[in-house]
Amino acid sequence: MYCEVRGEKTYAATGGKDYDASLPSVLFVHGSGLDHRSWALQTRWFAYNGYAVLAPDLPGHSLSAGKPLETIEDMGAWLGEFLAAVGAPPVHAVGHSQGFLDILELARQAPAALRSITGVGTAGEIPVNPALIDAAKNDAGKAAEMLLLWGFGPDAQYGISAVPGMQPIAIGRQIMGSNPMYEDLLACSNYNNGLAVAQALDLPAQLILARKDRLTPMKAGLQLADALRAKVTVIERYGHMLPVEAPKQTLHELRALIGALENAA
Repeated sequence: MYCEVRGEKTYAATGGKDYDASLPSVLFVHGSGLDHRSWALQTRWFAYNGYAVLAPDLPGHSLSAGKPLETIEDMGAWLGEFLAAVGAPPVHAVGHSQGFLDILELARQAPAALRSITGVGTAGEIPVNPALIDAAKNDAGKAAEMLLLWGFGPDAQYGISAVPGMQPIAIGRQIMGSNPMYEDLLACSNYNNGLAVAQALDLPAQLILARKDRLTPMKAGLQLADALRAKVTVIERYGHMLPVEAPKQTLHELRALIGALENAA
């Protein structure tokens, strides 16, 4: 579906069903250089099992117009404006990598907009190698190749895919090569407030981490979990790109926390 945020046309995937704000809502936020397609399996399951789904493309990404946002703080503010634009009730927010930093900022700025938060393949700080930032500034395709090389675990590098007939690295290359990676990576690199924000939050939280993650190492993810007082699940054998690399396992963990909260409501 499309809506208008800050005067710009904004796209959000809804999992194949019309968005219905009377249902429990789940917000999915993509990582650096990615888009709503990161969450294809997860959004569809929730949309067809009693939830309303929102998976926006951030400004300047894929189907959303506008200039890319330059700071994590502004991305958090934008998410709050997006939720207001679509009339969403308090949401269960799920973010991958940079997307969870955006959610932390949303939680800091507008805590009433949230019911729970889940981070996937993330950490409180995500430093980025300056060489990668330079590559993204000059050649998004080259930077995408670098990120994908480090972002997927060993099975994916050998062509093993959770979805027969689809190669997630090739899909990632197609998406990231045409999206504003430079702005996203620079925003990540400049953001160092995540742990302090996490410590101040009082929300149900969980982290889904990957044993083979080389971009946001598990040690950093566990540090964030301590700050959030969050439940932690570690998925073995997989790397940073959990939503597309291990989609079924990621969905299983999301269903557990969000379903438990809804059943207890």
